[in-house]
Amino acid sequence: MNTQAIIDYLSELNMNNNREFYHANKDRFKMANAEFEAFLQALIQEIGTFDSSILHNNPKDLTFKIVRDTRFSHDKSPYNPAFRAHISSKGKLPVPVGYYLMIKPGNQSFLGGGLFADMFKDATKMVRDYITDHGREWEKIIHEPEFEKHFTVQGTALKNVPAGYEKEHPQAEYLKFKSWYLEYPLQDEELKDAEALLAKAAEIFRIMKPFNDYLNQALTGFQMPKR
Repeated sequence: MNTQAIIDYLSELNMNNNREFYHANKDRFKMANAEFEAFLQALIQEIGTFDSSILHNNPKDLTFKIVRDTRFSHDKSPYNPAFRAHISSKGKLPVPVGYYLMIKPGNQSFLGGGLFADMFKDATKMVRDYITDHGREWEKIIHEPEFEKHFTVQGTALKNVPAGYEKEHPQAEYLKFKSWYLEYPLQDEELKDAEALLAKAAEIFRIMKPFNDYLNQALTGFQMPKR
């Protein structure tokens, strides 16, 4: 697990974000990608000590492409200089929620969890309904001291409590949300030591697991829309 090779490649891709550089350095991409997959394999084993539901995953199936879709973007850079992966019981699908890792030099790396996707209206309603009926459990999870030390619940939110929900509900602020997720930032310096990064990631994911479990309970029966 050579995370320095990952950082070096992504840093250079960031400075030379063009197809000429990418194709001239295809072998370096393959090497860096292989190192990332090796790191993911080790991370899966570590997470598996407290969440066995993800142990069956193959790292190759968990990663996202670095090629950007620029059709509707003002930024026409062809590549996203980042290695990303989502680890859950069903791989990289956004539901069920799991453990997200992004390595992106420039102090933009982070460890994440929860529901990032806010375009699935059914999922949003299922979580809102569950929070409405299980508010005490929600509060217990997000105010657990170890959790509060590391995380603040984030997400796309409405200005007001949506129709159909009590405006005075104890968890009214969270009922405004359309997505509920966590981000734990990583500094570039933390990426250089693969073993230390592995231990840090596993510990952070262990702390966020009750949050993920709560959302997955809320999302029981959710079906991903068919394309």
